[in-house]
Amino acid sequence: MEEHLTSSEKRILLQIAREALENSVQGKTPAVINLDKLTDKLSEKGASFVTLTIDGNLRGCIGGLEATCSLAEDVQQHAIAAAFNDFRFPTVRSDELDVITIEISYLTDPKPLIYKDPSELLDKLCPGVDGVVIRDGIRRATFLPQVWEKIPDPRIFLNLLCQKMGMPSDFWQKKKVEVLTYQVEKFSE
Repeated sequence: MEEHLTSSEKRILLQIAREALENSVQGKTPAVINLDKLTDKLSEKGASFVTLTIDGNLRGCIGGLEATCSLAEDVQQHAIAAAFNDFRFPTVRSDELDVITIEISYLTDPKPLIYKDPSELLDKLCPGVDGVVIRDGIRRATFLPQVWEKIPDPRIFLNLLCQKMGMPSDFWQKKKVEVLTYQVEKFSE
């Protein structure tokens, strides 16, 4: 994915995420974002994921695949949600704020990946580049492209994605699931 945000826009989004995280953990109301003072890119609709880590270990990650509000507001909402709503972790505590690192992933629109069979699906995936969404009816799950760093094998990647969706790991091999891919522009503190 080519770079779409300037370094200044990235700094602003990281500042919005940091302020939202700190304010919410300290019980304060999130700041109202004045979209008129932001660049067009930050005030236009955009989708993001906000990932919180401590010493490189995941501490929370929440995001959305579809743009429903401005990118700045999306980042703010997901920073708060990553601290409070990631069911895999307890709520972020105030004593963790100084050691948490924030990473933002700015997403492209997901596009359908057309494939005939499981073998072709494996061939069409771009490890390290593609974020992947799998869907079956109302069930869906996604992994950001960064997940390829820990799970570089496409077969294992899809197995774990099926498990995340609440299905058996080989579900993608037994039933044709809807697959979408997207890319991200990621940056962190």
